[in-house]
Amino acid sequence: MMRKAISIITLAFVLFSCNEAKKNSAVEKSGIEKREVAAIYKSIEVEIEGMTCEIGCAKTIESKLSKVEGVTYSKVNFEEKIGQFTFDESKISQEDIAKKIAGIGGGALYKATKITEIEEIKEIEEIN
Repeated sequence: MMRKAISIITLAFVLFSCNEAKKNSAVEKSGIEKREVAAIYKSIEVEIEGMTCEIGCAKTIESKLSKVEGVTYSKVNFEEKIGQFTFDESKISQEDIAKKIAGIGGGALYKATKITEIEEIKEIEEIN
């Protein structure tokens, strides 16, 4: 009886060890490791051409960009024709943000013409 118990424990140990070795071997062969990347937040101001109205254009761009993975702040001012965005550079780039703006509405409406890095977001004045 004791032999059977020891045999079963030994067998379980061997099987478990082999599975762990296979997992480690697969990671080594693929060269893929799971790493956590620290967030690198940047803020930019973007001049946007093509906006013709506050609600249909500026608010649409603001809304669409706020839903993009990596973008943490999105504000567009129609009167000044600028957008301010804060984003995680480890997830999205300035160029990607410009492409996202240009892609709204099928790609023929808006264009990001100038991108400037800014130290911090200062609220864009709302003109009513």
